[in-house]
Amino acid sequence: MNTTTVTIPNITVQLTVEQLITAARQLQPGERAKLARALADTRLDSELTQLITELYSQPPVDDISDIDILAEIRATRQQHS
Repeated sequence: MNTTTVTIPNITVQLTVEQLITAARQLQPGERAKLARALADTRLDSELTQLITELYSQPPVDDISDIDILAEIRATRQQHS
């Protein structure tokens, strides 16, 4: 079993993942939901950061006009109507 050190301000705790899961299961339902949201937010933040990095690493597209963008919007709206 791997033990991970978790640092909480002024506290250091060594837990295995299994111990952390066991502790989380002891929380009240509202607290478990809060924990689940915090974990999901962390993943979403990471994915969003990666997406932004990928987008900024691409060269800018200068050959698209506002007219082209509006035409694409209209075509997309027609497909979904």
